Amino acid sequence: MATVAQPQRQDEANPLVEGLERLPVHPTTLVIFGATGDLAKRKLLPAIYNLAHEGALPERFNLIGVSRGDIGDDGFQELARESISQFSRRPADEKVLAALVENMRYVPGSFDEDQVYEKLGEAAKELDEQAGIAFNRLFYLSTAPSFFPVIAGKLGERGLHETEGAEVRMIVEKPFGTDLDSARSLNRELLSVFDERQIYRIDHYLGKETVQNMLVLRFANGIFEPLWNRSYVDSVQITAAEDIGIGTRAGYYDKSGALRDLVQNHMLQLLMLLAMEPPVSFDADAVRDEKVKILHAIKAPAIEEVPEMAVRAQYGPGASGGEQVPGYLDEEGVPDGSRTETFAALRLKVDNWRWAGVPFYLRTGKRLARKITEIAVTLKPVPHLAFQQRGSLGVQPNQLILSVQPNEGVSLSLVAKIPGARLSVRPVNMEFLYGTSFLSQSPEAYERLILDTMRGDATLFARNDEVERAWTICDPILEAWSRMDEPLPTYPAGSAGPEEANALIEDGHVWRPL
Repeated sequence: MATVAQPQRQDEANPLVEGLERLPVHPTTLVIFGATGDLAKRKLLPAIYNLAHEGALPERFNLIGVSRGDIGDDGFQELARESISQFSRRPADEKVLAALVENMRYVPGSFDEDQVYEKLGEAAKELDEQAGIAFNRLFYLSTAPSFFPVIAGKLGERGLHETEGAEVRMIVEKPFGTDLDSARSLNRELLSVFDERQIYRIDHYLGKETVQNMLVLRFANGIFEPLWNRSYVDSVQITAAEDIGIGTRAGYYDKSGALRDLVQNHMLQLLMLLAMEPPVSFDADAVRDEKVKILHAIKAPAIEEVPEMAVRAQYGPGASGGEQVPGYLDEEGVPDGSRTETFAALRLKVDNWRWAGVPFYLRTGKRLARKITEIAVTLKPVPHLAFQQRGSLGVQPNQLILSVQPNEGVSLSLVAKIPGARLSVRPVNMEFLYGTSFLSQSPEAYERLILDTMRGDATLFARNDEVERAWTICDPILEAWSRMDEPLPTYPAGSAGPEEANALIEDGHVWRPL
């Protein structure tokens, strides 16, 4: 009953990729603020290279790096070469790489210096004049969040927020605020310079193929949508588990914690896409209108309700990957007595007609048993359990599992008969994996999202009202946790998390094993 994807010869035509096309993209000048930083080196520069390799970049494309170090154009080009060679998902083709980096420009200086923006404006104008066209401008803010309003303000002061005959857009990395007040303040500052249509708040989870495929599974397949409601769905679990610790990120992570780092953005985005109503069209605002309705249907908890619907914990010492590892408090850079959570679990309810009464369980954590991000939709059990023969594993509820990482794909659990004379049954899986079905790696999330911004498609980006409403839900939880004096629950590194998380699960439900 279980299906296994058969390998396909590379020289055979793959019917699943027929019809794929290169969408036109206007000539663009991309400016990366923080171009020598870790995100740029590990993700952005390799993503741009892979777009070039696929022929997806506009025919005329320029890249300008802005950062503090005075490395010059040659230094930046060499840095780009090294980053792409080390972190690209495919081996670098020298011809493609040489064509990409040869015209890269670099502007040194601090982000609060006027001369940086003067030089940036001159460089962009020079590129326009050389080509005889007005390039679209795309500003990528790959910097500390404190610089977001600074950069936006300076771009506005120099008139770089608009260009005659071309579009100007800005990509803003997370975190977008640390609470509701800071998110509102940041929105006000950005919107005082740029229009909302120019601002692209990036969440790289939305660039993953499985996340986008949620909409296709629901709205393009008649088998699923009739079941996608409280009458058939028993519960939903969204898990984002990591097996690593905080590494060298103690300075950032201890001020953030699991709820701010993953739940407020990534996990609520997954919940919105899973639970939203069909949009009237698949353009950006129609999709985001439906997404934000889901957040409005989630009641923000009162402070006294938080212990009943949210659990936090911190990892202690334990075994991970076959090695003994320290607990969070023993990690380098973590303050003594820190009460920052490395694990967070929530039980949310979407109080609308479709989802009334269905629990949505969210959990995320560091130093858990394995790395996995998945969404599990469990259907209600069948009402008649007649299959109790000896040797049977019994009838178990059907589950639709959407695996976001590390292996992107979808599986559906069914109940099938075990071969033999008895009517014994057991669950089996039908699976769809991107790599085997499409004979290629899925594009990195940043590749899709950078390309979308160049095309002006904001469907996979968060709108200001989404961000603020998500903080409205998370703020009371953070406030309640800040008031708690009792010791923080702990869990051993390499485990499935704290036992306290089981208290969130309603009768008849269990956390999926990690």
